[in-house]
Amino acid sequence: MRVKEWAAREGLNEQTVWKWCRENRMPVPFERSGSVWLIHDPKYEQQSAPVVGSRTVCYARVSSADQRTDLTRQADRLKAFAINMGVESPEVVMETGSGMNDRRRKLNRILADPTVGTIIVEHRDRLARMNAGLVESALKAQNRRLIVVDDTEPDDDLVRDMTEALTSFCARLYGRRAARNKAEAALKAARDA
Repeated sequence: MRVKEWAAREGLNEQTVWKWCRENRMPVPFERSGSVWLIHDPKYEQQSAPVVGSRTVCYARVSSADQRTDLTRQADRLKAFAINMGVESPEVVMETGSGMNDRRRKLNRILADPTVGTIIVEHRDRLARMNAGLVESALKAQNRRLIVVDDTEPDDDLVRDMTEALTSFCARLYGRRAARNKAEAALKAARDA
């Protein structure tokens, strides 16, 4: 850490710490990198980081409480898929909540945990109705991955983007629950016309 930060943590004057560095009287290890003095105080250095990407989590989600039986079947299918992949003890996280809602506690906890290296979902919309690609890109940037078991969604980017936009607009008009059905009905009407 830099001299200014270490001095503030220790309650010392910054000028005093620079003087100690120049005179080689520092009580902790330090080094000079160009014109910058770096302090390596063991009590402020990070002790041991958790093993990044060591866990595999199967994430199952349904929209409403009356779909609980579907939730358990979905979780069982995901766990079987993970075991067939060679995962010894996959964790299963089940959640009930709308795919349009970004305040899902369990999913947010999984995404924030760096020890979760692989997230397995049955369909892309089980993770998020919209912008699941952004979540996947963020996971890739952290050397983590998202596995979608059944990725039979439309391959056409324009169709997918139109569906997401219509779902968003319909969610505002009709409420979040009926949004996807209304969006699909609008797309079907557009295709038939």
